[in-house]
Amino acid sequence: MPRRAYNRRMKLRQKFLFLAIAPLILALCAISIAVRYQATTLARQQRDTIQQAYLASKEAELKHYVTLANHSIAHLVKSGRKDPATLDEAKRILSTLSFGDDGYFFVYDMQGNSLMHPRQPELVGQNLFMLKDQEGNPTIQRLLARAREGGGLERYNWVKPSTHKSAPKLGYVIPLPEWGWMLGTGIYLDDVDAALAKVDAQQRGNIRNTLLWMAAIAAMALVAVGVSGLALNIREYRVADAKLKVLAQRVVESQEEERARLSRDLHDGISQWLVSIKLQIEAGIIRLGNPAQQDKAKAAFEHTAEQLNNVLGEVRRISHNLRPAILDDLGLAAALDHLAAEFRVHIGVDVAFSATGCTDGLPDVANTVLFRIAQEALTNIERHAAAASVNIDLEGDAEGVTLRIADNGSGFDAEGIAGHPKRGIGLRNMMERMDAIGGQFRIESSPAGTTVLARVDNKGQK
Repeated sequence: MPRRAYNRRMKLRQKFLFLAIAPLILALCAISIAVRYQATTLARQQRDTIQQAYLASKEAELKHYVTLANHSIAHLVKSGRKDPATLDEAKRILSTLSFGDDGYFFVYDMQGNSLMHPRQPELVGQNLFMLKDQEGNPTIQRLLARAREGGGLERYNWVKPSTHKSAPKLGYVIPLPEWGWMLGTGIYLDDVDAALAKVDAQQRGNIRNTLLWMAAIAAMALVAVGVSGLALNIREYRVADAKLKVLAQRVVESQEEERARLSRDLHDGISQWLVSIKLQIEAGIIRLGNPAQQDKAKAAFEHTAEQLNNVLGEVRRISHNLRPAILDDLGLAAALDHLAAEFRVHIGVDVAFSATGCTDGLPDVANTVLFRIAQEALTNIERHAAAASVNIDLEGDAEGVTLRIADNGSGFDAEGIAGHPKRGIGLRNMMERMDAIGGQFRIESSPAGTTVLARVDNKGQK
């Protein structure tokens, strides 16, 4: 295989390799994006579900605590007394109720005055109606508004007793209209936020690990494809290099065969004629010195001139076989027409030639290859086919030129001969010539005859 054809195949193979890898990369990227989106969506839904479950349990817990606190002072509220002693007793009972380190009850009047706060006694007696948290939310006002609505849950920020730092808190308040109080409690939500943050971290880790696994699988797939392509390229390179070596050897053998044929033509034809002419000229010169032999000398010189014409014809024949001048001067169609006429006379077989369409668009090297294929095909027909007629058709179109050589000979096993190491050299030469210019070559043979088809496209020819 010629180096240029091998390079074209390499470029084509690289394109196929790219077309194999590019969709794989795009598919893996699309899958990764879809997996990440689905995993993120699922994680967000899972977080919302966990958060709702946490808050639902906390809300139920707060309602239960407030109900117990209300029951603990219900006998005092139902007594109808509002004297300071009764109110102080209620505050004392509520201040002793607690749950956990940060669970306590608080009491405010409806004007925002702190009446009881077991964890922050310094607030008792202060009006906190205008108190706002770090986010600017009016904490006590919102709790009082919820109490006036009949009680309920309210989220806000408050200082956590165990840490002395502000933390999110879920409060539950109820009104005590008999005394004009707001009774409430709350649960800090920082532990809930910490649990949710841990869930978020685990989910992010799972998503990251999944994407890393996908990236690793993608990398291994790309490496596998790349290694396979590299191995295939190396194998093809070795095969192509072996073919190049074989082709180079065949070229050398063909050159030696051509030199041997040319040597035989020169030795058996021109050389013998020249020796004969030399001897006749020498004999004629001797006869010219004898007046009685002058007529014979004239006849000898006339015969010598005739032989010189034969020598010139043989030189033209050899020159035509080496490189037909008509191919350069008049083009492929005229050269094939002349070749058909020569073989018609030389082998006595009806060789018909026809040309249709435009056949002048090919470069010189392509014209030479088609001409040599026609020469080789006619030589094979002369030696092996025993054909009575041969048709040579040259057809040109907008895309290229097609040469068709058909005979009605005995045919042969094209595949068997082409694969034989010592036979079918002419067929291999034709195939390799067409492969060298990127053409198409096909042989069809049967007992009814043989057809040789050679096609050269304009595209890719220089």
